[in-house]
Amino acid sequence: MEYFVKSGQPEKQRTNCLIIPVYERRKLTESGEKLNKECNGKIAQIMRRGDMDGEFGQMLLLHDVAGCLADRILLVGVGKERALDISRYRKLHKMVLAQLGKTGATEAYSYLTELSLKGRDLYWKVRFAVEACEEHRYRFDVFKTEKASDKTNPKRWVIDVGSRRHLPVGESAVKHGQAVAIGQNEARTLANLPGNVCHPQYLAERARQLAQSHPNLEVQVIEQDELERMGAGAFVAVAKGSKRPGCLIVMKYTGNKDNKTEAPIALVGKGITFDTGGISLKPGEAMDEMKFDMGGAASVFGTMQTVLALDLPLNVVGLVAAAENMPDGGATRPGDIVKTLSGKTVEILNTDAEGRLVLCDTLTYAERFNPSYVIDMATLTGACVIALGHIVSGLFSNHNPLANELLSSGEEAADLAWRMPLLPEYHEQLKSPFADFSNLGGRPGGAITAACFLSKFTEKYKWAHLDIAGTAWKSGAEKGATGRPVPLLAQFLLKQAGLAN
Repeated sequence: MEYFVKSGQPEKQRTNCLIIPVYERRKLTESGEKLNKECNGKIAQIMRRGDMDGEFGQMLLLHDVAGCLADRILLVGVGKERALDISRYRKLHKMVLAQLGKTGATEAYSYLTELSLKGRDLYWKVRFAVEACEEHRYRFDVFKTEKASDKTNPKRWVIDVGSRRHLPVGESAVKHGQAVAIGQNEARTLANLPGNVCHPQYLAERARQLAQSHPNLEVQVIEQDELERMGAGAFVAVAKGSKRPGCLIVMKYTGNKDNKTEAPIALVGKGITFDTGGISLKPGEAMDEMKFDMGGAASVFGTMQTVLALDLPLNVVGLVAAAENMPDGGATRPGDIVKTLSGKTVEILNTDAEGRLVLCDTLTYAERFNPSYVIDMATLTGACVIALGHIVSGLFSNHNPLANELLSSGEEAADLAWRMPLLPEYHEQLKSPFADFSNLGGRPGGAITAACFLSKFTEKYKWAHLDIAGTAWKSGAEKGATGRPVPLLAQFLLKQAGLAN
């Protein structure tokens, strides 16, 4: 779908469908009032018949209204004036698209940006409209013999910005919204792929494909045997239980053309393409969802896609720790001790605490880029789901300014995170009588002790960890990857590039 911004009087728009919001008690917005006046009060007259009160989610489709050049007018109930939040605003756009899918409209002109959205300006209303529309249009039907038809979606979506002076802001918002949607949908697709298709080498090949089409992107794939020679014993301990070897994927984007040696921002993703738990085997129930255990890696790929789409003037390194956690005869046993790339030793008490093992060596590897920041994201712990549910991601950091930037970026992008503690006392739970420390801290504060484990490998740079176990995918009727935290990361990078407030 193509997106455009425009400013114009509603009655003068030659379009398949005008989208006009209506508040509760049949109160029209400014565009609605103008349109009603040009139509000799016809819209108000129709509403008085009782089919449209303005309650949230109500829809009323009108055809060939005299005085209006549009083929159709879709009246959209938006509820109480000035009571609209981001969630409802995005939901409105999805509902409108679903309604238009029942018509023959191939173009729509939307005045939903007239609505007052708490704490948000025009830029955000346009950007959220684009992101919501693209989220609604997303389909994962790669393996279905009968594909979902896209004919039910408009081909052209025009967003009104009220005044010609607002056109540059609107155009920027459309550009950013589309780029974020591209990245989020890339992450969703990769995570939705089954484990027999999306394995470590598949991710490596995907990275190479990206590099072929973007001259500012270099890709290096460090194979498992090389990782072993390097001394990445924790990474290899996870990967060696599978017939499919693991690999560390390095995507180096040089976007700062004025300073190609500027310290990059490093994004690190846990890429366990399928997690059986290893020898510490998981229960069979819902194990199919363990294909989503590479949600962190998927979000690195998605964020890099957004960076490439916008050609951001930043240096960014994406590091993906790709491996399968399988229980064959060569798999690591509980009680095994391994030496990490940092030289520290780890007693593996549970092979299902594998994400932190591939990540710790990847975080050590990140040191060689002298990064300005390192942000890792991982579907790391079920404990984070218990603590925070499926609404916000858990955020841990050794640097307060970085944590605050990520929290505010999440609020701005409506991709929320919540900061969790990293107190020294929690490290006590990781003590081991046989190694420098263990990979498991017990049930109390499980998300925190996992983050504490990672923090032991991040002492040389400014670091943040996002535990997305509760937010990377949905179960049940809406089963599938969400693409989070791509919006949060994209907003953070836009701000770092000086392209967002």
